[in-house]
Amino acid sequence: MAKLKKALTLYGLTMIAVGSCIGSGIFLTPSSIAKELGSPSLMLFVWFIGGVVALTGALTFAELGGMFTGSGGVYVYLKKAYGDMVAFLYGWSIFTVITSGAIAALSLAFARYVDFLIPLGENGRLVVAILAIILVTLVNIKGVKIAELFASAFTTMKLLGILLIIVIGFASYFSWSSFTPDFSIQTTTSKSFAAALIGVLWSYGGWHHASYLAGEAINPQKTIPKAMMLGALVVTITYLLINLAYIFLLPIGEMADSKAVAADAISNIFGWGGLFIAVLIAISTFGTAGIYTLSAPRIYFAMARDGVFFDFLTKVHPVWRTPVNAILLQSAWAIVLLLFWGTFENLITYVVFMDWIFMTLAAASIFTFRKSMPDVERPYKTIGYPIIPLIFIVISIWFLVYTLVGKPDQAYAGLGLTAIGIVFYFVFKKTQKRKNIT
Repeated sequence: MAKLKKALTLYGLTMIAVGSCIGSGIFLTPSSIAKELGSPSLMLFVWFIGGVVALTGALTFAELGGMFTGSGGVYVYLKKAYGDMVAFLYGWSIFTVITSGAIAALSLAFARYVDFLIPLGENGRLVVAILAIILVTLVNIKGVKIAELFASAFTTMKLLGILLIIVIGFASYFSWSSFTPDFSIQTTTSKSFAAALIGVLWSYGGWHHASYLAGEAINPQKTIPKAMMLGALVVTITYLLINLAYIFLLPIGEMADSKAVAADAISNIFGWGGLFIAVLIAISTFGTAGIYTLSAPRIYFAMARDGVFFDFLTKVHPVWRTPVNAILLQSAWAIVLLLFWGTFENLITYVVFMDWIFMTLAAASIFTFRKSMPDVERPYKTIGYPIIPLIFIVISIWFLVYTLVGKPDQAYAGLGLTAIGIVFYFVFKKTQKRKNIT
């Protein structure tokens, strides 16, 4: 039987971690955060807090990544710590909406920005979005090394585009800026700060996608932990610098009223700003859709191998050595979500609540493993243990409580989806038991 090919390098894994985080949000969400906070200093502070969450999470998951090097990442950590059901429910949420829905959303965003460059019309946008999913699917089926090159190329391009925005912002401030931002410390309500932080935390999500690919990484005990830490660090620095550039280019009031803050910021200086940002977001969304198509199928592959998902998902292509059926199933479901997007568009927001529950559980598993598996080799140990994991867990719990209280509809929808997953779990387990008997 063909096995997954170990071909992923540290650079490729780091670009996957970075590219999974940076989609279209950083070009759009700062306006809503400016509206909530109304202060440059508070804007930077809330993005800094998001970076703290990402870095403490990456430092925590790095130890787990060094201990468990099989495909699936977070799925494997949850399975080892809490058993099959919790791990299955994580994979179930990832497949049904979180990742498949994200691929559909990113592809639709890509099509919308292509439409900005070349008018397509409503039907044309839908066709382009579907073609984008098909293209990234083919790239990922053809081999993990090709997929790594794809992820690295598109992430590098988006980082270079962001660097240009940062350079323009700093040059404007120090050379020809027509206004001076007010960085004085201001106060805000806890509700506004919480609303802003939720958007920031969503923007930082994704650095753990590198862990899904541990089964195909070269020297995974070292490269997976390093990739997650480097990815979180690069994203934190990038987000802080680009938000500072926005602040240099736009007064806080204009930023709050903007529907496309990156385009408006660059257009203030150069007439081609809108076109540049459209191209940059198209590159960014297409690249991130490709990374999600690469990473998440490794979870379904691991689930099927454990007997809690469809058997045919264990198939590895004999030539390209990729989990071909897992990739195809995810892409097919993403296209279904895309076709019925009016119904499913809000569902992604709902299940992010569930994603954070599982991320918090995975981080907490480090305490379980320190007691139950003290002698297992740990190529990397979390710096500042137990404080670093506790920072991540405490902020994550705060986020979950706020979502449950402030957005109960979204939270209950996520819990309802999980309840459906429990039914499917027992169906798969029963089927597996029958096969073992026969």
